[in-house]
Amino acid sequence: MASAQNTTPPLDAESTAALAATGLEYALVDIEGDRFPAFLSSVARGFLGEEPTKEQVENSREGLRGRRLIGVYDRAGDQPDAPVATVDSWVSELTVSPGRTIPLWSISAVTVAPTHRRRGIATAMLTGELRAAAAAGYALAGLTVTEATIYGRWGFSPAAWASDVTVDTRRVRWTGPVAPGRLDFVPRESLTARLAAVHERIRVQRPGAVPGWDGRWRGIAGLTPEAPDAKKVRAVAYTDTAGVERGVLVYTIAEREQYTEHELQIRALFADGDEALAALWRFALEHDLVGKVTAELQPAVPPVQWMVSDRRAVTATLTDHHWLRILDVPGALASRAYSGPLDLVIGVEDGLGIADGAWRVRIGADGEASVERTDGEPEVWMPVGSLSSLLLGGVRATELAIAGLVRGAGDDLAAIDAAFAPAATPLLDIWY
Repeated sequence: MASAQNTTPPLDAESTAALAATGLEYALVDIEGDRFPAFLSSVARGFLGEEPTKEQVENSREGLRGRRLIGVYDRAGDQPDAPVATVDSWVSELTVSPGRTIPLWSISAVTVAPTHRRRGIATAMLTGELRAAAAAGYALAGLTVTEATIYGRWGFSPAAWASDVTVDTRRVRWTGPVAPGRLDFVPRESLTARLAAVHERIRVQRPGAVPGWDGRWRGIAGLTPEAPDAKKVRAVAYTDTAGVERGVLVYTIAEREQYTEHELQIRALFADGDEALAALWRFALEHDLVGKVTAELQPAVPPVQWMVSDRRAVTATLTDHHWLRILDVPGALASRAYSGPLDLVIGVEDGLGIADGAWRVRIGADGEASVERTDGEPEVWMPVGSLSSLLLGGVRATELAIAGLVRGAGDDLAAIDAAFAPAATPLLDIWY
């Protein structure tokens, strides 16, 4: 299947025509060309950032090279060469079961200028991305979102959750494992390679995860131009008794009025194994002069709560983080391993018509699925967003049925839950 996929599909004709009918131009942006700085400026404006400097433009040009950048232009406006809307996309990889991955059409930098809202621009861009990806042979699209109310209309739905964790260190005593390896401070300049190495090992075992990239690691390490708090970034690495580096913690400390109650802010904590996880969390919680530790994008039920004397000192705020959109039902469902047998006809409702239809899903005792279109009457019905949420196993069909997002007999829904149960809880531990 991969050999038939196109990594740089052409602009979607339907979206091109829809935007042209409103006087707007839908155009690819050459990352090496003169239009890239204005594209980046529009992205920064959309995410409430500062105007990028020349150094930041060149750094972003390097970090985004290989992506498909699209701008929407209003040539009648005061700045005809500055896009009023942006989107970028690229081919990544999604872990669907431990050790199993599928190509993922990744979408980011979705912005529409406040001056051009409610003109159908976002709809044209997002449906254009989905049609282009489907035509190019991709079974899944995905994104991380800043607003949860936007993307469901195009069939995206959350498939992996994450927690923002706060620990009141004044209330806890370490009760978790004592790791036998060693911790060492490591220089910021080494973090790009260190983070990449550890994360690559863990992400292929975690459903919902995607690979990082050099620009992401440089940002975490504070190595990008004019990075805020760059000089405050510190890091420690955990090495096991065999001499293998198994984990990296990157953090800053924010000063507070009380000198013994500063806040240790975790920028990344990647651990290849339980030993490294315990060692890095213990280091953070027992750091001198710290009264609070915070960390984003942790597991929905963070393991650290089981490693301290008062688990109520650990606050976890759950958020939907990884949103997926199935484009090819057979390709998506057959990509993962399952936990039990299943033989059902599932009806999928897709307003864009991409994944619409009735699908016979057969899962054998070996956990492998075969899926084919059928004329048979569906036993279970759901919109494509619900199937996208179910894919990794982090959401249960019986729960979606309570909300009216899946329809079917109780026994059939229970069978889906049993078959789709994941080998590991889905988690995406970075933004993209």
